[in-house]
Amino acid sequence: MFQGLLAELEKNLKRLPGIGSKSAQRLAMFILNDDKASALKLANSIKEAVETYTHCSVCNMLSETDPCEFCSDDNRDNQIICVVENTQDIYLIENTHAYNGTYYVLNDLLSPLDGIGPEQINFAGLQQLISKNKVSEVILALSPSTEGETTMNFLAEELASQTDKITRLSTGLPFGGDIEYTSSLTLINAFKRRYNVKENG
Repeated sequence: MFQGLLAELEKNLKRLPGIGSKSAQRLAMFILNDDKASALKLANSIKEAVETYTHCSVCNMLSETDPCEFCSDDNRDNQIICVVENTQDIYLIENTHAYNGTYYVLNDLLSPLDGIGPEQINFAGLQQLISKNKVSEVILALSPSTEGETTMNFLAEELASQTDKITRLSTGLPFGGDIEYTSSLTLINAFKRRYNVKENG
């Protein structure tokens, strides 16, 4: 339908999650019809965020600073690590005010068929962090999907000798669901009712 620069804008907007062809077309037309100053402000905010944000060298989350605000906070308990899939999950957990430990972001879940193995989920970095901080508990806060379950089983098995306690969120989270779409109340209860995956000693 569109041509030239408009078609290129539509193509790039379609890369956003949940945006199909029609939505991309509507957004493209909205941006072009909007006040030019507003459209350029949007473009500039995207550019600045992309150029500024980087992965925290400690926990791997996307952050404006390195180390990130959580890793540099002395008031947090660094002997507890909550393992999540992505940065967005951290903010969802923080909004519950039910957790005051540290985090580690995998950025993906194990999926051998897609070529995603231990190296792709930064497993070595997690091991190093657990060893450095003498972590007493690892909380596996991953979505209970097939890939999430595979990842949690792998982490529980491989980390069993490195920490005293490995827990996961309660199954109040529906199987096949996503933490992103979980209510704060459900997430709070899942943290409170977390249970051992494997316990040593």
